[in-house]
Parts: sequence; C-alpha cells; structure tokens
Amino acid sequence: MDLTHERKMSFEGAESRPAPPTSLPLQGQGGVASQRKKLSAPRISLSLDQSEDDLFDTPDDLDINVDDLDTPDEADYTDHEIDWEEPQASQRDSVKETTEPIPTYSAEEERQDSKLWRTVIIGEQEHRINMKSIEPYQKVISHGGYYSNGANAIIVFAACFLPDSDREDYHEIMENLFLYVISTLELMVAEDYMIIYLNGATPHRRMPGLNWLKRCYQMIDRRLRKNLKSFIIVHPSWFIRTILAITKPFISSKFSSKIKYVNSLAELEELIPMEYVHIPECIIRLDEELREASESSTITSFLQGSEIPHGSIAQPNVSSS
Repeated sequence: MDLTHERKMSFEGAESRPAPPTSLPLQGQGGVASQRKKLSAPRISLSLDQSEDDLFDTPDDLDINVDDLDTPDEADYTDHEIDWEEPQASQRDSVKETTEPIPTYSAEEERQDSKLWRTVIIGEQEHRINMKSIEPYQKVISHGGYYSNGANAIIVFAACFLPDSDREDYHEIMENLFLYVISTLELMVAEDYMIIYLNGATPHRRMPGLNWLKRCYQMIDRRLRKNLKSFIIVHPSWFIRTILAITKPFISSKFSSKIKYVNSLAELEELIPMEYVHIPECIIRLDEELREASESSTITSFLQGSEIPHGSIAQPNVSSS
C-alpha cells in the first residue's frame, strides 16, 4: 500500500512540472535566434511506470532522417573559413626565393683558390698574403742570379712595378706586397746576397713611402741584415737620396756603408754579372736617353772649350713625373 501511494505522488509531481521545450536554438537568444534555423528535438517521456527494460528501448520519435534535418547554410561559414592551401603555397614560394642552391666546388677550383692566398711566417708571426691583389706587381722583386763564387744571390727590386699611390686600395696592396717581398727575400737568400734597386723610370706617385721603407728594414730578419753585402741603387734621383738621408737615423752605420749609387747600367755591369738580371724595358730606354744626353753635354762643353773632368757631369733627375 505504501508503494502504491509513492507511485501516485511521483506521478502527480511529474504532471505539475513545466513541459520541456520542443526545439533548441542554434546560437544566440531572442531576436538573434529568429534569424537561424532550428533543429527539432524528440519528445521525451518522464513516466516512471515503465519497466526497467523499457528505458533502453528506442521510441519511434527518435528515428531521425538525416536528409530531413535543417542545417545551417554554407553561407554561415563562408566568412570564417580559412584557406590553408594558399599560405602554404606562399611559404613555399618564399622559401624558393630565399634559398639558393650551394654551388659545386671542384678540385680544380679548390687548387685555384689555394693559390689566391699564401701563409707566411715573418718574425715568428703568421701572416696571410692576398696573392690576387698583388698579381700585377709581383715583378717588383726577382732573382738576378749569383755573383762571386756562385753562392751569393743577386736580388733585383724594380720600383717601376709598384702601384700608383692614387689607387683606392693602395694601402691594402702595399701591405700585401710588403709581406710578399719580405717572405720572397727569405726564400731566395741562403747565404750572402746583394740587392739591386732599380730606381729609374719610376714616377713620384709610385715611389714607396718613408714608412714603408722603414718597416721593410725593421721586418728584415737579423740574418738577412747581416748577410746583405751591398745595396746598389741604379739611376738615383734626388727624391731617393732625400729618403735615404731622412731614414739614416733609423738604420745602422753598417747598413749605411753598404749603400752604393750607380748612374748607368754600364757601371752596374762592371760590378756584377748581368746575364740573369732582368732589366725592364722602360729602364733600358731611360738609360739610353741619359747616355745620349751625357754625350751631347760632353760634346757641347768640348766645343765651347770648357774643361770637363771625368765623371763630373751632373746626373739629371731620372724619375718620371
């Protein structure tokens, strides 16, 4: 009897509850929901009289036909859709533009590249020489053979092959050329040696500066200074004489005593064998012009009746302007 009473109370309470809604809004409320389509919800029975097995039965109202369902229009999502393909394509294009293939490096190119730089040791310090930058000026120093007993080397330095000082990269070239001259000198010299400095046919803009000459002297190894027997300057000009006079306080008296001036190639030939000494064509032409000028001056003075002591003819300025 009590069980019947409880069921009756539950049934009366269920009838007093408000009816469940028959539709569900998709988004928003009120007037906003009226702009959207709605999905119909099936009826749900809350009766407690059903048996436990009936709770798991599917009512007929739950048979849903998918084709009959109202779904939002495609236009509702058009504005919010994201095109994933286009950004990926643009990213691939940007990668293609910024990424360049690595060029192949052949063995021949590697050998050629190794020739562009030379590593030398000067004064117990390692230096690198840019051989490409000084390629046009490497003739500035050359080997002129040997003298005396065949063991003493002749080193020829031709100032006419130096670069013009008005070049933008002049200091860089002279720095590499300085290292090249010093390192080459150390390779050429084994024992005693002499330096032939060809000063003729060298314009002022190509003359080495005082600091460059001073640095060359200071960087020369002590062995090279000691083994230097003679420093012969061919076709000296007033400029080179002035430079040497200024640098005299910085050099030893022994080195100063080794400096000799030669006014012509003929005089040079009397001092050393010229068989392997390379003389540039511009210096040969200059030497011929100076010899002709000297002979012409001698003839003129003879015709005027002047007495000309041997070797008293003034040497003209042999450096080009």
